[in-house]
Amino acid sequence: MNKIKDFVEWKAFGVCAALGNKLGIATSRIRIFFIYATFLAMGSPLIVYMILAFWMNIKHYITNARRNPLRYL
Repeated sequence: MNKIKDFVEWKAFGVCAALGNKLGIATSRIRIFFIYATFLAMGSPLIVYMILAFWMNIKHYITNARRNPLRYL
């Protein structure tokens, strides 16, 4: 069951999981924070979440391109 949970957490942008690993906080607490903050701030934390998801994906592609520059040609 944990393998399925980990797979879903990382494939669904992985923002909360990455923040939890970096900060040493449980992923569920970060998700709950985003949910409550979204309701209280009327959706603006979703913008932050999407920016973080975009940044994580761009960072992933940049690091892969540096390792093998001919990979995407």
